[in-house]
Amino acid sequence: MGCCGDDDGDLLDQLVPPESDTHTYFDHNSSPSPSSFAEEVVISPMNSNFAALVSKDLLRAILELLPPQDLARSACVCRLWRAVASEREMREKAFRSPWKVRRVLGDPSSALFWGHSRLDRFAISHRLRRGDTVAGLALRYSVQVMGIKRLNNMMSDHGIHSRERLLIPVVKPELLLNSTCYIEFDEQAKREVAVLYLEGGPDEKTNNLTNRAAFTERGKRKILNSLRRSMQVDVETAEFYLSFSNGDPRAAMMHFSEDLRWERQKREHYIFS
Repeated sequence: MGCCGDDDGDLLDQLVPPESDTHTYFDHNSSPSPSSFAEEVVISPMNSNFAALVSKDLLRAILELLPPQDLARSACVCRLWRAVASEREMREKAFRSPWKVRRVLGDPSSALFWGHSRLDRFAISHRLRRGDTVAGLALRYSVQVMGIKRLNNMMSDHGIHSRERLLIPVVKPELLLNSTCYIEFDEQAKREVAVLYLEGGPDEKTNNLTNRAAFTERGKRKILNSLRRSMQVDVETAEFYLSFSNGDPRAAMMHFSEDLRWERQKREHYIFS
């Protein structure tokens, strides 16, 4: 009985087609080109023993190399792949790997959160102090004033006086290197982000207030139903656009309208061409 490494090696051997089979890809009367050899070694269900990928450990080792979008696509292959690709650890690793984040603590309200590892999924938490202004914070963190307002759902600079903290956009990816981020829903910003604390950690009192208001199923269902009625779509579609827009219903409607406009233009192009 061999060790785990030996078993994985045997499975890897099964993925590559036998040497006798690879000869059928070429014409014996002509010499194969380098590009033909490159195509030969591609591992896919068409030219390999697909049953070798039934090992969850081997499957994890392969899928953990994928970016979030491709990891989500792999979940559509079969039930086994969906089970592995849907594991929280797998999704978290794919989410934090592009930015070399060390850990992401907390669970999002929707698993769709993990599907887009963009820089705007992260934010810096700044606890407001007397004398803070939006312009001053923009200068301090080297960001745009409108970027802070947009992220915090603020219509004017006066909104700063009714808040205990502001979310600051992350514009320097090196800030996330080896960092620990906390998934939070900010009640006033109306969005869910992975929050980076440059000083200290999350405040327990603030987290309890936002979690009670934001992570209740009733509140989430109310937003989704309202968005679904406005878009005239199903709940899954409304949930996708809401997650894609970082929890901002207005941005979700804008993205949905842009997609509809694009589909309409494509349809008209095919009709009149």
